[in-house]
Amino acid sequence: MLSHSLSHFFFFFLLLPLLSLLFLPHPVLCQCKRPPVIFNFGDSNSDTGGLVAGLGFPVNFPNGRTFFRRSTGRLSDGRLLIDLLCQSLNAGFLSPYLDSLGGPKFTNGANFAVVGSSTLPRYVPFSLNIQIMQFLRFKARSIELVTTAGNMIDDEAFRNALYMIDMGQNDLADSFSKNFSYAQVVKRIPSVLREIQNAVKTLYNEGGRNFWIHNTGPLGCLPQKLSLVQDKDLDSCGCLSAYNSAAKLFNEGLRRLCLEMRSEMKGANIVYVDVYAIKYDLVANSTKYGFSNPLMACCGYGGAPYNYNIKVTCGQPGYQVCDEGSKLVSWDGIHYTEAANTFVASKVLSTAYSTPRTSFDFFCSG
Repeated sequence: MLSHSLSHFFFFFLLLPLLSLLFLPHPVLCQCKRPPVIFNFGDSNSDTGGLVAGLGFPVNFPNGRTFFRRSTGRLSDGRLLIDLLCQSLNAGFLSPYLDSLGGPKFTNGANFAVVGSSTLPRYVPFSLNIQIMQFLRFKARSIELVTTAGNMIDDEAFRNALYMIDMGQNDLADSFSKNFSYAQVVKRIPSVLREIQNAVKTLYNEGGRNFWIHNTGPLGCLPQKLSLVQDKDLDSCGCLSAYNSAAKLFNEGLRRLCLEMRSEMKGANIVYVDVYAIKYDLVANSTKYGFSNPLMACCGYGGAPYNYNIKVTCGQPGYQVCDEGSKLVSWDGIHYTEAANTFVASKVLSTAYSTPRTSFDFFCSG
């Protein structure tokens, strides 16, 4: 499981660009000459280094091995969905807002997402509310400096920016981990949705008009959850039924919320993206899409069926990792591999899972 032949490495290294073309035709054809400024709010699914920058928390190699060839603070072997979506617009990767080193210019936006973030409680770093407060500070300071420092984001760019939100997974996961009953988990969902609504309204009142909102994925299909839960009520794909049922209820509430906000907020473009459907389809039909062992982590410990051990997580002493080039869905038991993220990105860019069906490059300025 740990072997890495030299020939295998070079074969995969050469094959990677071809795989990108195969799975992501849209970025190659992109006519986006003026990518929008992008601001992202979220958790580990879209954290491009915020945890490392903000707390100094180590995210060790082999994280980042596939694309970056080093750890960048992303919890994956390579690019995240947010990275691939940015690339589809010919836009650069988003720098973490908390990154004070490495010369981030923030001219193309900023990423406020941090590993472990949730909507509740509100004032615990780095909740969605805290991320919005950080954005308000960022905006005020940028506009203050734009006339003197130059090369800063101005008020017009803030108005035309794309605001992305990917939040909610940890609210559900944390509730289950505290041994809340299914009914108690479901009862918290309206409060979580209210926080997302508050965030969007705050950004709208600040002049933002373009919103791209992801729902949460199939929580019950994550190897970590499957490994830790003792009494397993599994569906036909081997996923935890209660966890996925709660995720679907949250997603339906989020869909309705987006519909409501769309009618209330004049001039706003609010796109709801059904990431759950894409990810569950990938798990259910993994062989069809060229993936194997959809419920087993590539990087972890313990072997089949889940290769996850909370005491020996990816990058920690004793971990085991699958061969580079293996097409597994899960990277570390919680987060996806670059190959899986690439698949998800291609489906997101197809517009088939977006309501309304809006092309991602709709937000380009020519």
